[in-house]
Parts: sequence; C-alpha cells; structure tokens
Amino acid sequence: MVFLCAISNISSGSCSEDCSFCTQSARFAAKIEKYKYKEISKIVDEAKKAKENRAVGFCLVTSGKGMSDEKLEYVSKVASAVKKAVPSLNIIACNGIATIEELKELKKHGVGSYNHNLETSENYYKSVCLTHDWSERYQTCINVKDAGLKLCSGGIFGMGESLQDRESLVSSLVTLNPQTVAINFFHPNVALPIKINPLNVDEALSIITYVRKNLQDAKIMIAGGRERMFSSREGEIFGAGANAIVIGDYLTTSGVKPNSDIQLIESLGLTLAKDCNG
Repeated sequence: MVFLCAISNISSGSCSEDCSFCTQSARFAAKIEKYKYKEISKIVDEAKKAKENRAVGFCLVTSGKGMSDEKLEYVSKVASAVKKAVPSLNIIACNGIATIEELKELKKHGVGSYNHNLETSENYYKSVCLTHDWSERYQTCINVKDAGLKLCSGGIFGMGESLQDRESLVSSLVTLNPQTVAINFFHPNVALPIKINPLNVDEALSIITYVRKNLQDAKIMIAGGRERMFSSREGEIFGAGANAIVIGDYLTTSGVKPNSDIQLIESLGLTLAKDCNG
C-alpha cells in the first residue's frame, strides 16, 4: 500500500533564517519564485487536482521560521477553504516553529497533521543553521502531539552529515514516534553554501531501510530530491521500506507528472491508498 501526498507552497521565499540547505532563505538569493501569500482560490484548485491525482494528503507550506498572527489567520482560512472543497483530504500544515495554542487553532480549521522536520542531528544542525536552535524544532514536534495533531517529521540527507549524525537523527525521531517520517535528499543549488550531495543510490536506499527498521509502524515518505537521487531506480525505494511519496512539484523544484509515479507504483504490483488509513 502506497500513500500519495501533494504539497502547495502557499508563501514562498524571503525567509530571514540562514538554513544553508534552503533556497527560500533570503540570505542566499536563489532564483526562485517569491510571493507573500498565494490566492486561496488557486490553492483550492491545487487541492482538487491533488485529489484527482489520488493524493490522500495535501500539505500547506509557508516559508519563515514560524508563525505570526497574520500567518496563522491566513493558513487557517486556507485550511478551512480546502477542507470545505475537498473534505476527504488530510490537510497537513507546515508553517515552522509553533506553539500548542497556534497548533490547536489550525486543528479547529481542519488541519489534521503538522509537518516539522528535525532536518539532521542536534549536533550537526549547528553546521547548517545558526539563526535558530535544533531544540526549537524538537519542541515544536512535541507541541504538535500535545495539540492533538498527527506528527510528520524527518530530515534531509546528503548535506555532509556523518553516519553518526544520521543515526542520531533517527534516534531522535524514535523518541517522537511520528505517524509519518519524511525523508528528503538534498537537492543542490548554485546559490546555496552546501554545494553537493555526496550520496549514491545504494547509500540512499540503505538510509530508507535503516529508518524503516527503527520506525516500523510509521509511514516512510520519500519527499524532496527523490527523482534526482534515484533516477531510473526509483522503484527500489518501496522494497527498501518506503510506503509514501510526494507527488507533483515540490517547494521550489519541479517533480515529475503524477501519472508517471502512479504508473510506476502500479507496475510494481502495489496498490494506492484511498485515504490516510489505507
């Protein structure tokens, strides 16, 4: 059983943080599309299209470290509109560091899950971000569960981290016990301080297997960098332990057409989930 999720970048770029893996940081001047808030009607259309493409989850992503009152109000309005138009979709919010009160407000407007990635180990995080601390990310994940939302959390691999860093990240995820683990593979951009992803396909597959071994009950979702990392070997991610993928475009990079992913999954004899429960 494979779960499909689509994402919508509803507020893009101009982030003041210095995360060296992220093209949305204003510090690195990456050539990406920038806008404060996407029109709600356009987001609803994207949600309808995601449902047509057999997605069971739809993620509302904003740039920036965390919430403001204005952002919270906007995301709440978006979530309400999407839930009204496509009630069967699980709405996932991804809006940075958040308090329990902010997360409860999102839940009131139809958000079912919250995505907040730890990104890497606590020790290595200082090598890729100095403007906020890893502990703030971890606390947000705890807040998500305390607010009664399902947690999606994971990280980015291929940023120069050590094997020990990867093991530490997974150990931290085990303590959080998220319903979904998002595995991203770093996608280089000439504007970013991190220039290469040194992983090869076999290493990437072994990471998926390691995550699955340690988080046996979670959905293991392969997200950013999937097509670039695996190319013609994408089908192997499911044998390695993945059972969910992001379809369509990502935040600032393009993905393949959803039909291509669906055809690949069905060619492997796998079935697509009809909802978040399977």
